[in-house]
Amino acid sequence: MTPCLSTEENRMYNKMWHQTQEALGALLDKEPQKMVEPQRNQVFIFQTLATFYIKYVQIFRNLENVYDQIVHPQKRILIRKVLDGVMGRILELKNEMVELELTEFHYFDDILQDLKLAPQQLDIPIPKYFLKEKLEVIKGREKILAQILADSGIDTSEMKFPVKSMPFDQAVKLIQIAERARQGRLRALFMKQIYLQEYRAKQSKTLGKKVTDTWAAALCIQKVWRRFHQCKKTEKLREEEMIFLGMNPPPLFNEVSATVIQAEKVDRLRNEVQMKHEEDYREALVTIKNDLKLIEGLDIKENLQDQIRHWFIECRNLTGTFPDYPDIEEGGSAIIFSNKTIQQVIEDIIANQEEEEKNEKKKKKKKEKQPKKTKRQKKGTKEKNKEEDEKWKMSPSLFLPVMKEGCNAYKEIWMNKDESWNFSQDFDPELIKEEKRKELESEIRVQVDELMRQELKNLKLAVDREREHPAKVGKKKKKKGKKGKKKEKKTKKDKDLTADRTIESLYKELVEEGLLIQALKVNLSDYIGEYSYLGTTLRQVSIEPMPSLLDVRQLITLYGIWPLGSAAVHEKAPLVKSLLLAGPSGVGKKMLVHAICTETGANLFNLSSSNIAGKYPGKNGLQMMLHAVFKVARQLQPSVVWIEDTEKTFYKKVPNAEKTNEPKRLKRHLPQILKLLKPDDRILIVGTTRRPFDAELQSFCRVYQKIILVPRPDYASRYVLWKQIIERNGGVLTSALNVSCLAKVTDGFTQGHIVKVVKAVLTDQRIRRQIHKPLTAVEFITAITSMDPVYKEEEESFKNWYAKTPLGKKRALAITGGSTEKAKDKGKRKE
Repeated sequence: MTPCLSTEENRMYNKMWHQTQEALGALLDKEPQKMVEPQRNQVFIFQTLATFYIKYVQIFRNLENVYDQIVHPQKRILIRKVLDGVMGRILELKNEMVELELTEFHYFDDILQDLKLAPQQLDIPIPKYFLKEKLEVIKGREKILAQILADSGIDTSEMKFPVKSMPFDQAVKLIQIAERARQGRLRALFMKQIYLQEYRAKQSKTLGKKVTDTWAAALCIQKVWRRFHQCKKTEKLREEEMIFLGMNPPPLFNEVSATVIQAEKVDRLRNEVQMKHEEDYREALVTIKNDLKLIEGLDIKENLQDQIRHWFIECRNLTGTFPDYPDIEEGGSAIIFSNKTIQQVIEDIIANQEEEEKNEKKKKKKKEKQPKKTKRQKKGTKEKNKEEDEKWKMSPSLFLPVMKEGCNAYKEIWMNKDESWNFSQDFDPELIKEEKRKELESEIRVQVDELMRQELKNLKLAVDREREHPAKVGKKKKKKGKKGKKKEKKTKKDKDLTADRTIESLYKELVEEGLLIQALKVNLSDYIGEYSYLGTTLRQVSIEPMPSLLDVRQLITLYGIWPLGSAAVHEKAPLVKSLLLAGPSGVGKKMLVHAICTETGANLFNLSSSNIAGKYPGKNGLQMMLHAVFKVARQLQPSVVWIEDTEKTFYKKVPNAEKTNEPKRLKRHLPQILKLLKPDDRILIVGTTRRPFDAELQSFCRVYQKIILVPRPDYASRYVLWKQIIERNGGVLTSALNVSCLAKVTDGFTQGHIVKVVKAVLTDQRIRRQIHKPLTAVEFITAITSMDPVYKEEEESFKNWYAKTPLGKKRALAITGGSTEKAKDKGKRKE
């Protein structure tokens, strides 16, 4: 069953991979051509960057899909390497666009139109392997966390839904009121039935006296029936027309089809096959290497020794002396014989000697011919340098070589490879042999180098009578001594305050103190929103648009989830150590923090001023707390350090009511912590704030590297929110419910307000009554009238605050007509 199910799909995904690799190869050929020449036109630069960014996103989406579905273990290794390279390149291009446009949000409406792409195709997915590869580790960690919480008596359910105690008399009174109300309703229903019986009796008496015409009665009934039948018919025709036009979904739109269920089964099956093939591949790596060692090990050793001896003799014949053997740190004999024959090595020695002689002659001639520069010439060179600086140039990429290497490996191995024999897409043993042969050769070379060094010494003593000078050895020893001192100094600076304690004990202590908390299981896809379709148009008229919710979601993916999920990307990509989410209450800042942890499997540390109040008192206690938190965060990375209401840590003036909590405890320590974080440390500090204007701006912006303004939802986002939240809570959307009206009326209300209203209206009883009485907009509007919206004045205050941040100032200067370089210089001075 397994091969029959997967052969056609394997072909499909292999074809997709080949097409994606071709597209990537073409893009890698185009990019250096356009980016080498320095440019001045800012619009042209942005369009080129944006087109490359969009194309890389399309390639990433295809590669991620291929990596998730393909079964061949060796192909997956290469795809993963290229995938990480594409992710890193997207982050580099994003960084270039931010530096060019001086804003975190970009709009590609015109470019998407030219490329004939929908905005949904620009959505950046989260790679599934972030969680798949460490699913067992995450589950184990969750069990340990639940066990510690249970042992310490901290129940998370009690924390979320606290139950208030009630006196006995009050409880009896409430029950009596409810019972009297129930009896009153039953009495009213009984009285209504009596009244209706009496009314019917009176009506029958009065009608009995009159003589009725049967034909007239039949005609009346026919009219009513025909009218009812025609109304139903027209309603059905109108509904069919709306479905045909795409204005309404088909009747079974929300139901899960059989094809979707089958696709889920196939996915599970493919995951099992992937796991099995990877296990077989790991076992084969060990067995094939051992077999090669037994069969070819001695031959490799003898060949290496013969090769090195021949090198000794040729060097002796050409130069008159034996060569110096390369040290272990330099790489030993591998440097000399890296993919070279003995003849090529001899040619290199002769060429190096000739080059050295030529260089010495050229230096002598230059010294004789060097004229002195005049003042005018110096001024000319300075002006030229200034002009070159004004022109924009792409910064060097660390991921382009990785992608090129992956493309070359694909062309050499997989492009024209015949896989007709590999029906089940299992590992290729010949490729493993080639790889392990190189590994075995490097291992044997280390042993051979030791033997040949000794042999070279013996040759020098016997033939040339050359002995090693003790002065050189002494110098080397002195250098080593200096290095040792430097290392000692470093160790003195980085003191481990908890050297006598295990990570498990520190982990338990942080959980018990409430500093390490359990993240809510929320996916980033649950953060619902819609694209901003007027971004480019507004910017052309010099109006800065408010970002849409999906723009915020993309930034969270790029700055938070991708670097934390992939170690290779985090090490080389533009480093983002800290992130600030600023916006009014109810826009989903906490949800985004929990989503980062859920999507990457990260630990969540809560260092909010309210949470650390009264814990680890004094300077030593605070130092110990921070040391323990970041030690555990490094050991169990990825980790997220969350500071809720972070403006309290940077208060301009602490309110009298909060002075006892010492909210500014972390203010001095946070910049020092950020300096200590290295590219290897997958730790992200995330702050959330409702009132950023209460904080000192300079110290605030010094700590938070990236500031993301989270807005209230616009009309398009509210429309999508109402529809999806009502459906998720058991509501049924009918023509009686005008969602567009709801979205229009609720302007200024946040996602939090909408969720509260939907939960309040859609009770269990109301959900059951939907068949007889469908939902209407009035029910939700009456419930939301008691809530306060986010007014335009509050939104403007957030905009004005953001305009005072370093990036906001640069953007404002660029819009008003100042050059981007002046803006950058001013921003740097104020920072």
